[in-house]
Parts: sequence; structure tokens; C-alpha cells
Amino acid sequence: MINKTLTLVLALLGYLGYSQSKLDGYIEVALKNNEVIKQHNFDINKSMWALKEARSLFYPTVSLNGSYTKAEGGRTIDIPIGDMLNPVYNTLNQITNSNAFPTLENQSVLINPDNFYDAKIHTTMPLLNFEIIYNKRIITQQTTLQKIELEIYQRELVKDIKIAYYKYLQSLEGIKIYEDALALVKENQRVNHSLFKNDKINRTAVLRSDNEVIRIAANLETAKQVSNNARAYFNFLLNQKLDTQIIVDENKDNVPDALVEENTQNREEIKKLEQVKEINDNVSKLTKSRWFPTLSGFADFGFQDFDFEVNKDSRYYFAGLSLEWNIFSGNKNKYKLKQVEQETKKISSQIDHVKQQLLLQFQISQNNLKSALEQFHADKNQKESAKKYNADITKLYKEGQAIYIELLDAQNQWVNAQLNANISLYNSWIAFAEMERANATFTFK
Repeated sequence: MINKTLTLVLALLGYLGYSQSKLDGYIEVALKNNEVIKQHNFDINKSMWALKEARSLFYPTVSLNGSYTKAEGGRTIDIPIGDMLNPVYNTLNQITNSNAFPTLENQSVLINPDNFYDAKIHTTMPLLNFEIIYNKRIITQQTTLQKIELEIYQRELVKDIKIAYYKYLQSLEGIKIYEDALALVKENQRVNHSLFKNDKINRTAVLRSDNEVIRIAANLETAKQVSNNARAYFNFLLNQKLDTQIIVDENKDNVPDALVEENTQNREEIKKLEQVKEINDNVSKLTKSRWFPTLSGFADFGFQDFDFEVNKDSRYYFAGLSLEWNIFSGNKNKYKLKQVEQETKKISSQIDHVKQQLLLQFQISQNNLKSALEQFHADKNQKESAKKYNADITKLYKEGQAIYIELLDAQNQWVNAQLNANISLYNSWIAFAEMERANATFTFK
């Protein structure tokens, strides 16, 4: 289904005169369908939600709390009401000559409230908390870091797709060369058998021509299997069926340009390390912030009473501020800060080292491309020479002025020259893909 859709899209683009190559279209498909890229996008989406979660910590938290207690026994608070008031009441009764003031009993009140309810809306809000601030910054930077890692993988994927595509084109051209060679040796076989029947050549030439047919046929079969493997790997990178047909660009023997300006300072690997360094700086600030106090506020609004009574006296509010200041923690923060400082130095050293590595990678890939181009031009000249030599020997052989061994040698040189030129051509494009990756010059749409 994916291949049919891609075929229709590429055909429509070609009909409209769009200049995008088939390879560019496949790269777009791969960037959309690749499972690893999807997994990276899931991680990025997860980080975005984690960032929203970190931002939510700045807002108040409101909850509805309720409790009901039923108690009997346990600790009590003794209140000597009788001992304090009965002497006074007795005196008042004597003065008034009445019993208006009763005798009171000492009271014992349970500490645990019995048949008591408390229902409230509890609100808390951080007012000053540097840990929340720096955690939010760290999560933001981690999200950016994951995006950079995705870009790194995408560049690797583009390089692998291009190399797989060029190897597939290389295999197709190899098949064509062997098919032409097979047709040629079969014609030689037919001619030699005819000449042998007419007693114009000996059996050696016939046997040699038969063996050449077998050898070229075997090489052709090997080339087809290599092409099938190349196609399967290319489809694997595109996340489609391994036997899906590949639409290829026409081979025009054009070669890449080795004169490319160095761009390694913009590599995502350096951006990644710089982002890690920034994260580590915020970890350092987070560690230092633990020496500062934290301040938060709280407020309760609700009802509490006995026997589920609800009236104006049941209503209450309770609010305040909470301050926490870590005065001593066994120098844990100090030692943690020392670790972070060493990590910062390590990352700075890694950045300098990676910059040199990437520059070396670019120079090596550029030199490899130049070497591949030189090899291609040499093989191309050899191909032209072998073609002319084969034509001359073939003409002499038909005129009876050359033996079959000379013809066979000329044909083998011609076949090998075509194979070498084909290999060196696509090796130059493979080297260009390596250099493009080393220089991070591929542009994503």
C-alpha cells in the first residue's frame, strides 16, 4: 500500500514537472514512516507533557478533605470544675437562703473527640521555591536535547538511505552489464559451435566458450541476489515490505562535487553537548538553591462540629505561611556541587574533543570522495579504452586474424572495465553521502 501511494505521488510529481528526485521522495517517506523516529517523537511528546506538569507546580493545589471521629476511652483531660466552684456556690446559697446554685461534678474530657466531623477545602501554593524553578528549566532543556537527538538520528537515516539507494543502483547496473556479457558469450558459443562443426577450430575454443557462458550466468545470478538484498535493506529503512519495487532515477553518469565548504561547527553532536552543559549549569544552580529557604502558603475553609451540627459557629477558616530553611545537612549540597563542577569541566573537554573529531571526519570523508572521483575518472577512461580494444579484437577475430583467447581476453577486459566504472561511480556517490553526513549539510524540509 505504501509503495503504491509513493508510486502515484512520484508519478504525479513527474507529470507536473516537479524537479524532486526519486531519492528525495523516498527520504521523505522514510522520515515519516521510520519506527525509530516515531519512538523519538513519542519521547518528545512525553517530555512536553512533563514540561506542562512542571509548570503546573507553580499553581495552587486545592483539595476537599473530610474526617469523622468516633472515640471512647484513652487519654483524658481532667477539669476540677466542682472543686473550684462548689465552695463558692455553697456560700451563695447560704447568703441567698436558697438552692439556686447547684453542686457541680469534676469533669474528665476525652482527648480524642467523640462524634466529631471536620470538612474543609484545603489550599496550598508555593510562594518561593527555587527547586521548582530550576526543575522546570532542566525539563525544558531535556526536551530540546531529545529534539537534537532526533535530528542526529534523522541525519544518520538519510545517510543510510542514500548509501542503500546507491548500492541498489550499483547492483542494477551490474545486472545489466552481466546480461549484456551473457548475450555476448552466448553468441560466441553459437559461433564457436558452428565453426567446430565445420572443422575450422578445435574443441578447446568450444569448451572455453561453454565455460564462459556458465561463469557469466553464475555471476549474473549472484548479481541478482546482491540486488535483491540491496532492495530488501532499502525497503527495510523505509519501513515497507522488503520485496517492494523501487523506482529509481535515470543513471546519467553524473558525479558529485567534492568542493564543499566545511560546516562541522553546526553539527548536532556539538549542539547536543552544549545543551548537556547548559543542563548541568542548571543542575548546579538547583544544588545551590537548596541553601535558600522555601516559602509556601496554605488556607483551610470548612465546617467542624459535634453530632453533625451545621450552624454559623461551625464555620471556620485557618490560614498561614510555612517557611523551611535547611541550616545544616552534613555538607551534602557542598559535595554535590563539587561533583557538578567536575562534570562541567568534563563536558567542556568533550566539546573540544568532539569538535576535532568531527573536523577530522569531514576531512577524511572529503579526501575519500576526491579519491573515489579520481578512481572513477580512471576507470571511465579504462572503460573507453577497453571498449575500443574489444571492438578491434572482435573485428580481427571475425576476419580470422585473432585467436579466441585474444577475443576472450578483450571481452573480459571490457566487462571488468564496465564493472569497475560502475562500482567507482556509485562509490563516489556513497563517499559524497558520507561527506554530507560528516558536514551536516543535508537540509530537512
